[in-house]
Amino acid sequence: MTHRDIKSIAVFCGSNFGGSDEFANGARDLGKALGKAGIKLIYGGTTKGLMGVVADAALAAGGEVHGIITARLHEKGQSHEGLTFYEVAQNLRQRKQRMADLADAFVALPGGIGTLEEFMEVWTMNQLSEIDKPVGLLNTRGFFDKFLGFVDHMVVEKFLPPAHRHSTSVDADAEVLIGKLQAYQRIDVPKWM
Repeated sequence: MTHRDIKSIAVFCGSNFGGSDEFANGARDLGKALGKAGIKLIYGGTTKGLMGVVADAALAAGGEVHGIITARLHEKGQSHEGLTFYEVAQNLRQRKQRMADLADAFVALPGGIGTLEEFMEVWTMNQLSEIDKPVGLLNTRGFFDKFLGFVDHMVVEKFLPPAHRHSTSVDADAEVLIGKLQAYQRIDVPKWM
C-alpha cells in the first residue's frame, strides 16, 4: 500500500462555531492530531469560530500553524496573533491559491458556503489533474451526510463517475481521516462519461 508523505494539511472550516459543541470538539481533535503527527496546519489565519479552535489545538499540541488571511479581515482585527507563520493575501482568490500551493492535502470541517466552495475547488482541481493532493471531510456529527447524498445523486444522474465519488476520504475521527489521506491513491478514471 502506498503511503503519502503529508507534511502539511490545509483546513477549511467555519468562522462560526455551529449549533453543537461537537463541532468545536471535532476541530480540536483535528488540530491536536495534526500537532502530534508533526503535520503543519495551513488555514485562514483568524481566531473566529472553528478556525480559531483548530489553530489553537494544533499549537497547544506542539504543531506548526501557517495562517493566511485576507487583507480585509486582517484590517478588521481578525488575525490570530500566536501563529508560527503568518501572511496577508490581498483577496480570497490569492489566499485560496496560496493555501493550495502550500498544502499536501486538504480537509474540510463543518462550515458554511465558503468552506464548501474551498473544498469543492480543490476536489475539482484533483479531478482535472491540476493537482494530486488528497481531500477529506471530517464528518463530525454526520454534518456532510446530506452533501454526500447529493454527490451520490450526481453519480446516479451520470454527472459524476462513481470512482470520483470515492476520491474523497470521509471520517468523523480525525486520526483515522489523516490515515486515509496518507493512504490515498489517485483516481485515474476520466471525468467524462
